[in-house]
Amino acid sequence: MVISKDQLGRDENIQFTVRTHVKVLFVPAFVLILLGAAVGLTLALLPASAQPWGTWVAVGLAVILFLWLVLAPFLRWLTSTYTVTDRRVITRKGIINKVGHDLPLRRINNVNYERSLTDRMLGCGTLILETAAGQPLTLPDVPNIERVHVAITELLFSVHDESDD
Repeated sequence: MVISKDQLGRDENIQFTVRTHVKVLFVPAFVLILLGAAVGLTLALLPASAQPWGTWVAVGLAVILFLWLVLAPFLRWLTSTYTVTDRRVITRKGIINKVGHDLPLRRINNVNYERSLTDRMLGCGTLILETAAGQPLTLPDVPNIERVHVAITELLFSVHDESDD
């Protein structure tokens, strides 16, 4: 769900758009492997007396678990984006119900980031944008967090320098 040009203001330019880090898909990928193995094992060990209903139940249960534990997290990841323009930070997420948040760069007072050991190994982190209102915007699992932090900080300096003129 990338921001289109008609959702931008006049003379507003997109600086970059990112999705959350792919690490959020590690567990669904592992679940997919386990699910495939479980279905294969179940079908192999299913007695002939349980055919065909046992097969239908096993496959039906596998499909439900796949939709819930694999496909839904993937679609959540696919439809969640963080976009930074030269005027604002835009977050969009949602598969069916869309949720968005726009934070003007002029309102941001402080930019922080947090990185756990796992985040450091994977090159991601949590970006925290603080405003004077006291309600920070927290963006979890931002890839290349240090590059994003520097880019937003540079944009903030340019926005605040323009307002001082």
